Amino acid sequence: MQLKSLPFNIIMIILAFSVFSPAFAAANTSKIPAWLQAHVGTGKGKIAPVVLKRARALYQIKVSKGEVKNPCYFAMDATRPSTLRNGKLGGRFYIICEADKSFRAISSGYGSGRNLRGIANFKNGRRCAKNFSNAEGSKLTMGGGYVTAETRTSFKGYFRKAGKLRPFLRTFLQFEGEGDTANARERLIGGHQAVMLRRLCRRKNQKSPYADKEGFVPYGRLTNYTAGRSSGCTTWSPSYSKQIVAMVKEKPTTLYIYPESGDIDAVAKAVKARKSLSRVGLYWSASCLRAIRSPKFWPKEKLEPIIAQHRKDHSPPPEWKSPPLPICRG
Repeated sequence: MQLKSLPFNIIMIILAFSVFSPAFAAANTSKIPAWLQAHVGTGKGKIAPVVLKRARALYQIKVSKGEVKNPCYFAMDATRPSTLRNGKLGGRFYIICEADKSFRAISSGYGSGRNLRGIANFKNGRRCAKNFSNAEGSKLTMGGGYVTAETRTSFKGYFRKAGKLRPFLRTFLQFEGEGDTANARERLIGGHQAVMLRRLCRRKNQKSPYADKEGFVPYGRLTNYTAGRSSGCTTWSPSYSKQIVAMVKEKPTTLYIYPESGDIDAVAKAVKARKSLSRVGLYWSASCLRAIRSPKFWPKEKLEPIIAQHRKDHSPPPEWKSPPLPICRG
């Protein structure tokens, strides 16, 4: 029986456990084109075998169903570090175009998580991710399959460049998920450039099309956090963000993010039992595993009630209104 004749969720279950079977893994690896096989591995600039297999399978399934016609597809390995030992950005987001034999490994952000003091701490460090979840409000990354959807561009405020005030417009690429990632739209999970405005204040600019009723516009300092964390979205440098958005405009494609919940739980159990991951057919970036010791998956069924209770306990009274931004000085 061919894989494409099976339901998508069954295929992904088979692929999820294929890593445990050397024979199955070898059979799939042999189907990878020679030029692409040269990029497979766990070293710098390479893609781990299990990540590529699942990303290719997701893409091929969507192509066979006519849901995707883009010649390229994406993958992300969220177990890899954001920065290398030499301080340079680490490549963990992959742009793969088999039609023209193109492979690129670029940097990307992952979910920062949160520390609900006294209740639950699921905050991630800047270099490696320990916590993962599909819970709304968690600000965490969720591994699994996605398809790119529409884009939305929004005004964030003004910043100063070359002595002039310029508007900052950021484009957000929405992701659609399935299974554990099915609530991607509700969670506002997607991709955008890793740039934001900090130290916001208000300036009078009545001629601006973005001015409020009183003629004020937000103003701040443009900050690039390419090597940092996000609110759960996938973030890229400004230049790569523009390229990626252009690639998928009117041509949706797939994105597979590793690890999934089953991978995380299996690695956690192996670590607790002091088993070698490679010997039991599991994968995690060795560098980050040493840093985090053991990963943790927080299912939404467990974490969402905790977040909801924390929000209820710390929500302001109904009559409270958030104060306006301060007036800029100078």
